[in-house]
Amino acid sequence: MNLEILYTVTYSYFLGSIPFGLVLTKIFLNKDLRDIGSGNIGATNALRTGKKSLSATTLFLDGLKAYVSIAITFIYFPDYIYLSALLCVLGHVFPVWLKFKGGKGIAVFLGVLFALSIKLAIIFIVCWCLILYTTKYSSVSSLLSTGAIFLYSIYLKNSLESIFFFIIFITVIYTHRINIVRLKNKTENKITL
Repeated sequence: MNLEILYTVTYSYFLGSIPFGLVLTKIFLNKDLRDIGSGNIGATNALRTGKKSLSATTLFLDGLKAYVSIAITFIYFPDYIYLSALLCVLGHVFPVWLKFKGGKGIAVFLGVLFALSIKLAIIFIVCWCLILYTTKYSSVSSLLSTGAIFLYSIYLKNSLESIFFFIIFITVIYTHRINIVRLKNKTENKITL
């Protein structure tokens, strides 16, 4: 295997796999985030602890780990930007430390977008907020906003980028599969800010 690919895969995956929501909840609340709400380790479930600051910090740090991963790749292995981004997201979704049961990847994906394109990050945030305001479902916001980025990437006519965003979209559908069932059964929890 190409050593540059091996290095990129390794640090991207392990940076992505740091479970900040779980760590912060343990430190500041002495609780296991997996025992709260949906059991997810991400920012949305951290909000269910009743600590908005904890949720915001989780969101920031999960996004930052992706940004740092891609920043390293930009400097040392620029040919593997999308590989780094993908492995960071997959590290968050399937962390080895948690028996491959991680978060849903949205905050990490947002960090990826900030690293790749501020414009794409803003489009995602605006879509996410508008959909959340309309539906009150974080899952719907995440699914539709990720899909919107994929569709927009097709318009930009960058085939490699479109393939990357398509894989992310499929990954997000997978991580939200239980939410999709709950939405269908009208049992999905709404978000109150």
